[in-house]
Parts: sequence; structure tokens; C-alpha cells
Amino acid sequence: MKIYYVYILKCSDKSYYTGITSNLTKRIVEHKSGKHMDSYTYKRRPINLEFYAKFTNVDLAIQTEKQIKKWSRVKKEALIKNEFEKLPNLAKKKFSKN
Repeated sequence: MKIYYVYILKCSDKSYYTGITSNLTKRIVEHKSGKHMDSYTYKRRPINLEFYAKFTNVDLAIQTEKQIKKWSRVKKEALIKNEFEKLPNLAKKKFSKN
């Protein structure tokens, strides 16, 4: 059974990068070494792995990665800190103009 990982990196500029891979160790080494010059993390090294989750279903892993990428910084930090109970209340609120 193949395993997929959704991961969050913290970059040197304090931004977060969310990605997906089937080989977490190899992918982190690539991020740290700057293997891909056109990647988001290349100019933001050093990076640190803050969170990862394992999946056996690639479609669910892709869906989760896309969902996390849309989250606010605060919501990502709650996930990183395992503060799962806070996640529903940290959804971005949309305000209407009256």
C-alpha cells in the first residue's frame, strides 16, 4: 500500500508552504538543498518541517493539501499545534458591505 504525505514547512521568512509527496524524507531533503530553483521554498531557505499527515488514498491527500493551502496562517498554526478543536472557529469570515 502506497503512503502519501501532506506536509507544512515553515520558511525563513516565516511563511508556510504546504505540499504533498509519496516520499517525505526525500522531498524535505530536496527543499532543504534547493534542488528545484523555481520552487516557492528555494529563496526562503532554511525551512523546517512543522507538520505532516499520512494518507493511503491519493485523492484524499490531494484534497487535503488543496484545503490547507486555502487556510489562514492562524488556522495552519492551530493544525501544527494539534489544536484541532479550534479549527472550525478559525475559518475565514466573509463580511458583507451594507
